[in-house]
Amino acid sequence: MIKTLRRKFIAATMLSLAAVLLVILGGVNLMSYQKVISDADAILELLCANSGTFPEFPAGKRPAQTAAQPPVSADKRGFGERGLSPETPYESRYFSVVLDETGQVGYTDTVQIAAIDDDTAASYAQAVWQSGRTSGFWEDYRYACRSEANGWRIIFLDCGRALSGFRTTLLASVMLALVGLGAVLVLLLILSGRIIRPVAESYEKQKQFITDAGHELKTPLTIISADTDLAEMECGENEWLEDIRRQAQRLTGLTEDLIYLSRMEEAQPRLQFLEFPISDVVEEMAQSFVAPARSQDKNLNIEVRPMISCNGDEKAVRQLVSILMDNALKYAPPGGQLALRLERQGRAVVLTVSNTTVCPVDKESLEHLFDRFYRGDQSRNTQTGGYGLGLSIAKSIVAAHRGKIRAESPAPDTLMILVTLPG
Repeated sequence: MIKTLRRKFIAATMLSLAAVLLVILGGVNLMSYQKVISDADAILELLCANSGTFPEFPAGKRPAQTAAQPPVSADKRGFGERGLSPETPYESRYFSVVLDETGQVGYTDTVQIAAIDDDTAASYAQAVWQSGRTSGFWEDYRYACRSEANGWRIIFLDCGRALSGFRTTLLASVMLALVGLGAVLVLLLILSGRIIRPVAESYEKQKQFITDAGHELKTPLTIISADTDLAEMECGENEWLEDIRRQAQRLTGLTEDLIYLSRMEEAQPRLQFLEFPISDVVEEMAQSFVAPARSQDKNLNIEVRPMISCNGDEKAVRQLVSILMDNALKYAPPGGQLALRLERQGRAVVLTVSNTTVCPVDKESLEHLFDRFYRGDQSRNTQTGGYGLGLSIAKSIVAAHRGKIRAESPAPDTLMILVTLPG
């Protein structure tokens, strides 16, 4: 149990840290990618507004400034209003292709780029035309389509450097996140033992107390039972001696169940795992409950698929079936229905025990059925007997076999326990 608690603590911490890193680094990289796209779209918008070129000053040069003529600002050239630098035309590499209404190439402009020739530019433009999209990425080029008088102009902007920087940042953040997760995992493996040590010590003391108290109670209970028999031999049978004997037997059973449950929850319970015919074992145990069910006016239906084997402890599995059947028999009302089914689903062995109930089964009860000393039908505790440990022991047996056990309520008045054991 302590090892399971430690593993869950480490897993929860690592998942929480991974989620936080994913949100932070994912948000940072997403904003970085959106920045690349927004900058590229701003440049493409300016190029589209000027027929595939950047706006220029007369004669392609900046005019001389005089006192009578104020300097021409960058905003008048369309840069400032889009958040672009006046140096953008000298930093950008782009090309454009003009297509007619049928998608045929009419003109290509590759003057502002060295990596693309006219044929490559034409093939890119026709591929974009066939895709039907007006903007997006083609390889490392961001493109935009705009209609013109003689057809369509598709402008491609080289975003290779920006995308390369984004990919480098993304890769670095992923690597740093992995290194950080690894470092935290190492620290948790080292420190988690100290963190849960008080819980482990408390649990070990509790388990040791149960074991010691159980052994200490066995002797006085044995003496009480023996003295009761002697008193009965001298005084004859009477209701008081019978009540003493019954309560002594009840305490003996409770003590044995507590000791068994404590042993089953140890890290390595002493079970002998061998392959055995589970079909025969379940059939035999179920048949022993046919007579008690009939005597209590309850109908028991048994469905066991033959020739099913299982690798486990036969004695523990027998006790598991006995606990589940005894629980179903106790809480089924007179005239109620009980059912046991054993089948193989894939490589797993599935055991299902169900019974009708007097009161509807709510979801809160299903969640606590396997807790110690819990009984869902509180109004009938004195009638049914028991200590509320049966399903806890069943859960421990299933866990020792690395299986799963759960409770369901397919109908309001039906309780079903499903056990899945590895084949």
